[in-house]
Amino acid sequence: MSSRPFLLAVYAIALLAFSSVGASAQDIFVTPVANAPFSAVIRIERTIINNDGSAIKLKNVRNIGRDSQGRIHNESRDPVPASSTKTPQLLHIHLYDPQTRISTDIDASNKVYRTVVLNHPPATEPPSLRFVAPDGQAPPNEFAKEEDLGTREIEGVSAHGIRQTQIIPADSGGKELVVTDEYWYSADLRINLLIKHNDPRSGSKTMAVNEITRTEPDPAFFEVPEGYKRTGN
Repeated sequence: MSSRPFLLAVYAIALLAFSSVGASAQDIFVTPVANAPFSAVIRIERTIINNDGSAIKLKNVRNIGRDSQGRIHNESRDPVPASSTKTPQLLHIHLYDPQTRISTDIDASNKVYRTVVLNHPPATEPPSLRFVAPDGQAPPNEFAKEEDLGTREIEGVSAHGIRQTQIIPADSGGKELVVTDEYWYSADLRINLLIKHNDPRSGSKTMAVNEITRTEPDPAFFEVPEGYKRTGN
């Protein structure tokens, strides 16, 4: 029997895991802060290690932005194989207005959207900020070593870097594993500009903010596109 159905199933699972966009430490979280407008593109490269040791290489791209009012635009796209020349398909757009606390989720595949008013405003710092505290006030972690990487310019913007290293002891007959996470945070834009994650057991992921434009984005960038229907409450 051909192994193609099995490989396709594995690939589909990998895509599902990779395509989700959440405010986690290993994602670029666009903070809803005022008076710091910009637009940019996030480029993502990921390698997923399967149980048999084989690897799946994927890539993705997302548009992000924020206006002077603090309104944000963040996208979710379907990843493609690293060798593909296709543009990843747009799946969802998330919009948020901190003044009204209206969060809008746009389903680009079905051209529908829904809105909800958040009871509490979202954080204005990335979830991973504790790893990039430039004043050295991050709480100590007895299970990991943190290294200050200093500052560098990324796309013309100053960023401060921290590398966190976790050593996982060797099990019986094995060898110790080294898991690393690297964060480059811009205090000016209040977002991480570069995130790198590497775990020999599951793979690696790099997210880089490119094509940064520090001008007011088009207002349409923060609105529901024409022709979309409202759904839900």
